[in-house]
Amino acid sequence: MIHLTDSAISHLQQLLNSRESSGLRLQVEKGGCAGYQYAMKVDQAQTSDHVFSSGGVSLIIDTESLAYLDGSTLDYVDALNDSGFKVLNPNVTRSCGCGTSFEPKVG
Repeated sequence: MIHLTDSAISHLQQLLNSRESSGLRLQVEKGGCAGYQYAMKVDQAQTSDHVFSSGGVSLIIDTESLAYLDGSTLDYVDALNDSGFKVLNPNVTRSCGCGTSFEPKVG
């Protein structure tokens, strides 16, 4: 299960209203300075995807990425020096300074 904060839902509603898509795809890829990194894009769900809906928006996650993301929270942070979607992931043992690269507990 993936949780979306009210701030994430609000910003996703704005983002998705302007595009013809079913939701935001969140996935984990190999790369980054800590071994894995998050990738996000507006996309259509495929039959093999897991779709988490809340507040009228959908978060799309492929099966492989779900093992790294289960129990996470997607938030939207609006700060002076760093704004955007942030993944609060309990499955991370270490992350780097950029905030998007991490070392998972599973792997």
